[in-house]
Parts: sequence; C-alpha cells; structure tokens
Amino acid sequence: MDHGNMDHGKNEFATNASLKARRDEACPAGLPSRSGIYAARAKGAELWDVEGKRYIDFIGGIGVLNVGHAHPKVVEAIRKQAGAFIHTAFGIAQYESYVEVCEKLNRVAPGPTPKKTALFNSGAEAVENAVKFARQITGRPGVIAFEGAFHGRTLLATTLTGKAKPYKVGFGPYVPAVFHAPYPDAYHGVSVEGCLACLDHIFKTAIRAEDVAAMIVEPVQGEGGFNPAPKAFLEGLRAKCNEHGILLIGDEIQSGMGRTGKYFAFEKAGVEPDFLCVAKSIAAGLPLSALTGKADLMDKVLPGSMGSTYGGNPVACAAALAVFDIIEEEGLLQRAEEIGAQTEKRWRELQTGAAKDVVGDVRRVGGMCAVEFVHDGDAAKPNGEMAGKILTEARERGLIMTTAGAHAQCLRSLVPLVISDAMLNEGLDIFAEATQAALKA
Repeated sequence: MDHGNMDHGKNEFATNASLKARRDEACPAGLPSRSGIYAARAKGAELWDVEGKRYIDFIGGIGVLNVGHAHPKVVEAIRKQAGAFIHTAFGIAQYESYVEVCEKLNRVAPGPTPKKTALFNSGAEAVENAVKFARQITGRPGVIAFEGAFHGRTLLATTLTGKAKPYKVGFGPYVPAVFHAPYPDAYHGVSVEGCLACLDHIFKTAIRAEDVAAMIVEPVQGEGGFNPAPKAFLEGLRAKCNEHGILLIGDEIQSGMGRTGKYFAFEKAGVEPDFLCVAKSIAAGLPLSALTGKADLMDKVLPGSMGSTYGGNPVACAAALAVFDIIEEEGLLQRAEEIGAQTEKRWRELQTGAAKDVVGDVRRVGGMCAVEFVHDGDAAKPNGEMAGKILTEARERGLIMTTAGAHAQCLRSLVPLVISDAMLNEGLDIFAEATQAALKA
C-alpha cells in the first residue's frame, strides 16, 4: 500500500456543519465540541476555520499558547528535532534537550532552594506524580485539596478536583484519603482567615495533620473562576505545612509559564512550594508536563518509582526550549502585565457602564483575566446564562472565549501573549459589542 498518497479523509470542500456531522458519528458525545469551529490554520492570536472565517483567539487552547499559534521559532525547533529523532524513551536513550528543559525549570521555579525536575506528558500526570511522591516521601496517606479546584481528569486528579459537575458525576468511588477545604474568595465573602481555620477543623475532625502527606493548591484557580489566592493565604498554607511536616504542591498548570507576569504565580506571592506542577504553555501545544521539586525531596523518590514512556518526548522538549527563548527575547512577562491591564480597564468600563448590574466582578493576575456575570449586581446570584449568551455573540462576531466558575458564570481571557495592541483592542471591542447584544436579547 502506498501510504504516501493517503489523504486521511481530508476534504477541501468541508464545512463546519459537515465536519460536525462526521464528529457526531465517529466520536463520543462526552467529548467537548460546543463551539462548532473546525480549524484550518492559525497564527499568533488568530485562527481561521475551514470556511475561511477569521477569529481572534482569547483562549489560546485553554492556556496552552502563551507564545501563540505556530510561532516560527517553535515550528523550526519541531522540524529540526523531528528530522533527527522523534522518540527514544528517556529511560532507554537519554538526550540533552530533556536535561536542558529541566535545567531551565529548576532556574525559574519559585524560591531559593535547589530544584530537580522530571518530565511527563500532561498536567494530570504531573499532579498524579506529585501526590504519589509526597505519599512515598512522607509515609502518610492524606491529601488536602480545595473547593473550586481543577487538577485533571484521571481518577486521582478527578478526586482532587473541587467541582462535581461535570468532572466527577458517576466516576466514583474516588481515591481515598483526599479532603477538600474552602478556598478564599473575597467577592463571595470567603475570607483567608476562615479558610485557614477550616484546615485546623479538618485536622481535628477528619484526618490528623500527622497523617497528611500534602496540600495541593492553584495560586490562581482556573476552572474555579480565575480566583487568585491572596498572598496571606499562600503564606498561611506554607506555615501550616512547615508546622506539621506536610508538603505543599503548587499546581501552576494554567497560571504558569509567564501568564501572570512572572514565570509562576507563587513567585508573585513570595512563597516557595515543595513541588510545582507545570504543563500547558510549556511546549506551545505539544504534550509535555513537568514536576519540579526541591532537590532533596526529589532525590528521596525510590529508583524506578518515576518514569514515562513518552514523558519528555524530544520533539516536545525542543518546542519547550524555543518557548523559553521566546518568553525572554520578546519580553512576554512584561507583555502579560500590559495585556492584563488593558483587558481589566475595558471590562471595568462595562462594569460601571452598559453592563453595570450584570458584570459583578473583574479580576486578574498579570495577563490572567476574568469577568463574572451576576443577576441584579448580586454576587450570590450567578448568571451563567448571560455568560453563555455573550460567548455565543462573541463567537459569531469572530472572538473565541470560554467560561469558568462553578456555574459557568465567568468568561476568561488567556489570549496569546504575542498579540498586538491593535488586535487586542479589536477583540475587546468585539467583547463589548457582544455584551451589549446579549443584554438586548
């Protein structure tokens, strides 16, 4: 058979509707596909569908494309590595690019303690390994996660996730010895002091502190609504972990790699976690994740206890090295702050103007921005319906976004940090138009 002539079913006359029909026939209903957009090509912060319609991309593959779609430096790095070798398995034949990615992560990870890194495939896999290693190192079973968290879709990651629908429905029983504590949220009246007190309550009523291996926390919740953890909360977690010999795991899968104006949000708080989970934007769309930890802890993991057939794939590592170069050469840490400031400004104009009683809160950390919709200006009345209407109106006008929050009441921006000022404002103009159209509907 001449595999070189196979077109794998491509059809130059395909439409979004025809591809959706094929998707419905070939793929399970449980896969997300609400947008109806079938991509043909993408560049920077723009995407074109198979019908030629252009979109400004404010979600970047759900936080994966901080350096944008198809950055030339990433594309060239992938091409060059694929021409040399695509896979060996790092446990069989090692390669320099794996080591170099680890060296770079060790240098930029928060805190002064020496670090070591292992590479895996996905964010959920980094989370799974962080918890496994914490249990092995401490000899303790318990793990504390937080309400509103999202840590992935594997069974342990699903157990850690603090949102029931749609992530947990029907998948139980879950992994034992996992407990959830409240996460601070000033807009909804959940205080830092109350959350820290709840941890002491868990230690008294559910599991002794001496039996807890780790706490895992997002410094800025992603699916939970882009809620930032106040500095005092992260400091409080660090203090409690120090007091009780518990390891602190930072999940920076969505907030990391420059999104918040630093490589990692923990750095903004001045708090050093014991383990750091990294994925998404590390390799510009190729599957790669990392677990970076304090060197003395990482070296306590028993030989043979960590590993992965595909983890740290050489092509993904080549892309990751290009990402580090782009972040530094193009000043994307500062750019994240500029993008976030402009987005916040425009959304606050809506909050005090045309959408005064509908936009309840605007929040951001660096370039990680969200707007929350409510009924009648009341934080206790989430308005997921309005967020959904604006999402649809924006998409029809050529802007791609996605929701967040317990009631899908938030719209979030994870726009590629390479976007121009002109294109950013074009996207924000579309958002304002979509909001006004949804208010009239």
